[in-house]
Amino acid sequence: MVTNSLGRPLPEHFFGKTVHPYQDPYNRKPVGNHATRPLRRHNPGDKKLLGNLRKAIEASGLRSGMCIATHHHLRNGDALLNLVVREIDNLGLRDIRIASSSVHPVHAELIPFIKKGVISGFECGVNGLIGEMVSRGELDCPIIVRTHGGRARSLITGEVVVDVAFIAAPSCDCYGNMNGFFGPSACGSLGYAFTDAQYARCVVAVTDNLSAAPVTPVSIPQSLVDYVVEVNRLGDPRKIVSTTTQITRDPVGLQIARYAAQVIDASGLLRDGFSFQTGAGGISLAVAEQVRRMMSQAQIKGSFGCGGITGYFVDMLEEGLFRTLFDVQCFDLKAVESIGRNLHHQEMSADTYANPFNAGAMVNLLDCVILGATEIDVDFNVNVNTESNGYLLHNTGGHSDAAAGAKLSIITAPLLRGRLPIIRDTVTTVTTPGRTIDVIVTERGIAVNNHQQELKEELIRRKVPVRDIHELREEACRITGEPHPIEFTDEVVALIEYRDGTIIDAVRKVKE
Repeated sequence: MVTNSLGRPLPEHFFGKTVHPYQDPYNRKPVGNHATRPLRRHNPGDKKLLGNLRKAIEASGLRSGMCIATHHHLRNGDALLNLVVREIDNLGLRDIRIASSSVHPVHAELIPFIKKGVISGFECGVNGLIGEMVSRGELDCPIIVRTHGGRARSLITGEVVVDVAFIAAPSCDCYGNMNGFFGPSACGSLGYAFTDAQYARCVVAVTDNLSAAPVTPVSIPQSLVDYVVEVNRLGDPRKIVSTTTQITRDPVGLQIARYAAQVIDASGLLRDGFSFQTGAGGISLAVAEQVRRMMSQAQIKGSFGCGGITGYFVDMLEEGLFRTLFDVQCFDLKAVESIGRNLHHQEMSADTYANPFNAGAMVNLLDCVILGATEIDVDFNVNVNTESNGYLLHNTGGHSDAAAGAKLSIITAPLLRGRLPIIRDTVTTVTTPGRTIDVIVTERGIAVNNHQQELKEELIRRKVPVRDIHELREEACRITGEPHPIEFTDEVVALIEYRDGTIIDAVRKVKE
């Protein structure tokens, strides 16, 4: 075993890889060059369009022991990954690793294929039942969870080699030009698939909307696509909305949003050129509403909104509060509709969004980001991967990426969730290191990290309820009692990778 700088014990090797312990958010430097893919030649008259998915898998050269990837822009409405794995099983292939941008509850259909050895592990975040069963030891399936930026980094450096990328293409022509803007499975941005198209050794475009060439606008061009196949259905875009996209009406959530807005105002960042990222949850949108009002009243014109985009951000763009939206994934159908018609609503790759090993990721230009948490500890470390029962249920997403890049990273969370305190002495799993978190906002007060002393003093001057984070923890425990510690075995079932490729924590099997 080895220990990282946060004191988290880690295995020396996992899933055939050497573990590099996390040390610092910013000190690891890239080594070497971009990964490469095989050159190919496509002559006039050569056909890319194949008759079905089975023929595409055969043509790709996929063999047992290789790695595949899909993207998750259809989120819990995705049908493609399940279709691909069924065909892989029919072909008798085994020991396949999955390096998709994310796996969602809809992919619980993969569980029988894990049990029979078709799938041997995941090089990506896993949401839902698969992660829970792995945590309980009911599935032998190692998982390495990566951030959005970290996944792009791993493909670009060649740390993860995707042998075949199957890209769900809502609008596609027979030569492989595609976008996600139109068609029955329109999902908007294809930002996660850009890196796959550039670095996978073979690229298969899969569409349920085969159009006459050329499809325009082109998100991913024909020059990166080896084969095209048509299927009946890529998925259900109505299920892209997997979390609430309505502003919370809960009094606790609204109080948190008001406090968060006061923090942003006190920071001095809310001025012309302001850049902002927030999630799709009810509290995050309530914060955005508060910011929207302040920007309107002060006639502030922001530079950009960033990340996963909701219809709420679309409204702010169209009201002139932001000049541009940079969209790595659409969180609802209003955003899908907007990106297909609005030139100022820009698609961007996960590499551009958050890869720490490029010439400058978009998160580095963020003034403020609003993030959530399942747990926070007194050192400001944040957990979004495991629930308080120890089960691995959530992907990291862009949480660590945005926290590391933004000038002001704010965690909004109720002090109590159910009967459990959110602030702990130590989080069950470290996802995002406390060094990159500036402020914790709860309904019972605000905790400011020590490296933001000027902001803390300004909030106190404004009579905003600033509390020591230890006081917030003690208050929560007076209400709920001390939570019972979770018991784990020594068996590591998953690793949580920080965005730079080092390991920030390990997830162990829960002792039942």
